[in-house]
Amino acid sequence: MIFAKKSLGQNFLKNGTIVKEIVKAIETKTNDTVLEIGPGQGVLTEELLKTGAKVIAVEKDDRLIGLLTEKFSSFIKTGQFVLVHEDILSFDPKSSGLKAGSYKIAANIPYYITGQILRQFLESDCQPSSMVLMVQKEVAERIITRNTKESILSISVKAYGEPKYIRTVARGNFTPAPNVDSAVLLISHISKQYFSDLSENHFFEIVKKGFGQKRKMLKGNLEISEEILINCGISPKARAEELNLDQWKKLIKKL
Repeated sequence: MIFAKKSLGQNFLKNGTIVKEIVKAIETKTNDTVLEIGPGQGVLTEELLKTGAKVIAVEKDDRLIGLLTEKFSSFIKTGQFVLVHEDILSFDPKSSGLKAGSYKIAANIPYYITGQILRQFLESDCQPSSMVLMVQKEVAERIITRNTKESILSISVKAYGEPKYIRTVARGNFTPAPNVDSAVLLISHISKQYFSDLSENHFFEIVKKGFGQKRKMLKGNLEISEEILINCGISPKARAEELNLDQWKKLIKKL
């Protein structure tokens, strides 16, 4: 038996029903290509392969390579399963022949790299068409703005795709059990369409500045006049967390 490594943030999912829901959420079908991040012991991998999809799995843990190679040897022979022994944070999808919009991502990722994974693939010039991720429940709630307050994270994700909270996953569904509950998060319709008439770099530069000091109003953080905000249909007393994606675009274009 292979035990989860704390240093790699591993928590192996053991509930088959939730695995099926992840596959259903990403609408995996024959001829799809799915990039699986951190396949672990292959519980999700197995379910993805049942759909007829090609699975490219990137695994960092040396101990799991032999197990996965043996478990899915028949799929490796047919080319339906490709196992890459690498750290996902240094993985280039193009190295596996993937193109923008040609693949989906499915992953039960270590919580401590959630932000890095989102940035890496959403900002990439080789974006997936959709992603379904197991993330910390609080992070998923922040992204879909369950409390109606936006954050740099939620605005960033929404600029590239459409996030949807699929379900809560209690900590007891993992081995070992993490200290927090998780959630299945789907990000669909991923593209760079939002930036067709706007610079990505300029957008993030302004958004980060706007969120600079949370207690300050937007006009103070951005050092702009009330008139500019009013012309964009934004309250002169607004804080960054109160602006939606459309308002950010109007404002940034004005600036």
